[in-house]
Amino acid sequence: MRKPLSSLLVFSVVLLLVASACTEEKEPIENERHFLGYHVLLDSIIRTQQGLFRGLELNARSKDIYATERQQPSKKEDNHLFYDYTIDSTTNYLIDYTLNNDSLEEISVQINCKDLELSSYLFCDFKDYYGYRLPNPREDKGYVVYNCVEGERRPFVVSLSDNSSPTMGILSLIIYKDK
Repeated sequence: MRKPLSSLLVFSVVLLLVASACTEEKEPIENERHFLGYHVLLDSIIRTQQGLFRGLELNARSKDIYATERQQPSKKEDNHLFYDYTIDSTTNYLIDYTLNNDSLEEISVQINCKDLELSSYLFCDFKDYYGYRLPNPREDKGYVVYNCVEGERRPFVVSLSDNSSPTMGILSLIIYKDK
């Protein structure tokens, strides 16, 4: 008599485990990304859709940059904070934050990529990303420029260029106050 009861108990436990595994909702990895539809490297480089770049806006304070970057700058000079990141063996990028009186004036990013096809793809994704967020891009000789005025803020410019050579992809993104 105990054998059927223990079998029934084991069967019930297994059934409960299977049922709980089937009802558990698992988020797809894609939903954890901030830039769906764009290359995954935008998640590493831009990080968030808040702000102009990495959650920062122009006029941010140096303490905001330190909090955003979560590491010490690779180099500090008067009014400049430099960060150097390596994504993998083919791609790295450098960020130069320029400050004036502890107020962010300019963000300059250079992305270096040994894979020219990937570099071209990234350039198109950056162009599409900022083109979707900012009005009226102008394109001329490898440069894409967005002149922006948003609400009460001072006007700013986002400039994107592809300075690649035949052996190295070099993309530049510069965000600065329009004077």
